[in-house]
Amino acid sequence: MSRNTRLILKIGGIIIFLALVIALIFRYTTKAHSPEDTVVYTKEDLEIEVFYNRPYKRDRDIFGKLVPYNEVWRTGANEATTFETNKDLQVDGSLLKAGKYTLWTIPMENSWKIMFNSKMYPWGINMDKQAYRDPRFDELVLERPVQQTGMVYEQFTIAFEASGEFIFMSLAWDDTLINIPIKEKEAPTGTSLD
Repeated sequence: MSRNTRLILKIGGIIIFLALVIALIFRYTTKAHSPEDTVVYTKEDLEIEVFYNRPYKRDRDIFGKLVPYNEVWRTGANEATTFETNKDLQVDGSLLKAGKYTLWTIPMENSWKIMFNSKMYPWGINMDKQAYRDPRFDELVLERPVQQTGMVYEQFTIAFEASGEFIFMSLAWDDTLINIPIKEKEAPTGTSLD
């Protein structure tokens, strides 16, 4: 192997090593500010799982400022938030088939639009800080009212709580809360041939 070839290989190796180090540092610093979390709801053979990143408030004005009104939000930070269910669901009265979705929202002052999108995206926003969501893949779009909590959620939180026949998925940050009613889709009743 010639001297020039060895030099080119060494330089290429150093460049690859530095790129990996920079990527790891970038990943660590973004995850430190918005750590990832997974929340799971299970009951009998139903399982719902949400993977998301949890940004902090840090004395910032959140909705209408950091997260603008009337614009698509990736519903967290970093990667696109995902929602996965192993059973068909009724979400706010509409059918959502079993599967994995990315979860997007459009925060507004008095209500939010919530979109379950069937396409997976590697990151929540592009270089222009625009949401990656392609609306052609929206499987379900619904709108839910905003509730003021009377307390401050320092970190963006997605949680499940069962109440009666419903499972409520809540999205909470700052003093804002959105509740989304979910229940397992009822199996069709059979007909009798007596």
